[in-house]
Amino acid sequence: MHVPFTDPRMNKPFPVVSRRAPWSRFVVLLAVACTLVVALAGGAAVAQGTGSPGPAVTESGRVSLWELFSQSFDLFTVLLVIGSLAGWTIIIICLIEVRKSSIAPDEPVEIISGLCRAARWADLRAFVAEDDALVSRVVRAGLAVPTDDKDAVREAAELAASEECARWFRRVEPLNVIGNLGPLLGLAGTVWGMIIAFAALGHAGGQASPANLSLGISKALFHTLLGLLLAVPCLTVYGFYRSLIDKLCTRAMVAASELVELLPREARLRMGDAPAAQHRAPVKAQ
Repeated sequence: MHVPFTDPRMNKPFPVVSRRAPWSRFVVLLAVACTLVVALAGGAAVAQGTGSPGPAVTESGRVSLWELFSQSFDLFTVLLVIGSLAGWTIIIICLIEVRKSSIAPDEPVEIISGLCRAARWADLRAFVAEDDALVSRVVRAGLAVPTDDKDAVREAAELAASEECARWFRRVEPLNVIGNLGPLLGLAGTVWGMIIAFAALGHAGGQASPANLSLGISKALFHTLLGLLLAVPCLTVYGFYRSLIDKLCTRAMVAASELVELLPREARLRMGDAPAAQHRAPVKAQ
């Protein structure tokens, strides 16, 4: 339910905004793209196999990368293409999600600070329960501590902040995995292609022409090119967004620590009278 809260300083409603991104549409998009690319490359490979194995060099003397791609199409090529699509999908997701307005927005900090200074604890509990910002989640964890110990409140807030920062770092971690696996897959495809090329040379009794041998080697090296084209953008974007997430999370944690210090020590104020009474220890009979 969408509930507007009033900013105590500006006396105007502040809407609670959900910052959760629809991942499903990107997953479906990735699956459709993978299917189209695999079908297209498979059709090209079938056409290459049924027709005459033409050279990968055009009449003008230029190398045709599409011919090399179709001639070197195998399991490694499929894995590298799928990895490229997955990597670019994650890059697009990072472009949409990883920004200041999602990790460290200013509006929740202002409204939480105003509610704390005005001692409007009921409104504060309702606000942080619906807002998805990092500072709201940290304050929510501090409010949920059922004891009057302020150190326990700080510890719960620190754990929540660490969990939220780790959650944002996990958003970009697949780029690191894909970027490191890309060259390894390309190298594996190159080694496999070299084995096939030299095996064909051995079956021909060592009489294969240099043109055919160089064509086989070029097909094998094309896997290395695909692996590098996969790794370079993924690792570049990973390094940039990891630094950005670290900066924004540090800024949000500093703001959240200041907000936690504004919370009251009494659990009955933080949690409300009824929840605090439920967690209060029973008094022993004399």
